[in-house]
Amino acid sequence: MRTEVYAGDGRRLAVEIAGDLTGTPVFLLHGTPGSRLGPAPRPMRLYHQQVRLITYDRPGYGASDRLPGRQVSHVSADVAAIADALGIERFAVVGRSGGGPHALACAALLPDRVTRVAVLVSLAPCDADGLDWFAGMTASNVKEYAEALSGPDQLADSLRKRSDGIRADPRQLLDQLRWELTESDLRVVADAAIRAMLERNYREALSVSADGWVDDALSFCTSWGFSLDDISVPVLLWHGEQDVFSPASHTKWLAEHIPGVRAVLHPKEAHFASLRVLPQMVTWLLGGRSPLAADHA
Repeated sequence: MRTEVYAGDGRRLAVEIAGDLTGTPVFLLHGTPGSRLGPAPRPMRLYHQQVRLITYDRPGYGASDRLPGRQVSHVSADVAAIADALGIERFAVVGRSGGGPHALACAALLPDRVTRVAVLVSLAPCDADGLDWFAGMTASNVKEYAEALSGPDQLADSLRKRSDGIRADPRQLLDQLRWELTESDLRVVADAAIRAMLERNYREALSVSADGWVDDALSFCTSWGFSLDDISVPVLLWHGEQDVFSPASHTKWLAEHIPGVRAVLHPKEAHFASLRVLPQMVTWLLGGRSPLAADHA
């Protein structure tokens, strides 16, 4: 079910609700580039778990209005506005890839509303002390974030050109990444249903412009606008150690700097394995014991 919500400053946010409409609310924050139509647990599983899954296009993606100069921290006000519009007081949050830093922002800035937060294959802050931020990162991402650090103009020009091609044929993004994918990731994206989901996600994300992608990259490479020390809600991190898009060293760093966090690192998995792990993370968000939790580092 699609609906629209307006943020406090009047921006339009495109929202999608799936699963049990009377169930436990869980916000799923999409990757980069991404949209409300991105990878998610199957509807029947959501019904079985009695989960109301809420996704939305971050500003500049899909049908959501852009917020120029946004920081990662701005997500908390948008999530709160959506929750208010839907009559929800308390909720859990899960973020995958580019959604990971945004999920941590909700944990830090909405402690009275967020119950638990799960984060998969996230980046760490660009100024993370003692972390070689680019180490182990694939060339395409190094190029993207190096351009973001250099300033918005070159980044915007580069991503807009890429977006034009992806908009015309969403298969292009996966095709461009194929030579960088690990064996683990190749097995995941070989699944026709997963490929179709990713292509639908990319098509919607870039259907209007590349602005969301540009603003995501810029926000990751500047101050996130909150402190990890302020996180007081339970947080579970997951990462495949073979990940070359957001290296596992980022989650290891986060695990050392978030109070009371639990971290799971899988030695044989990579970035896109997070799509298969996502349903188990939702189990944990509901207060259950995820099968993954037994293996936490």
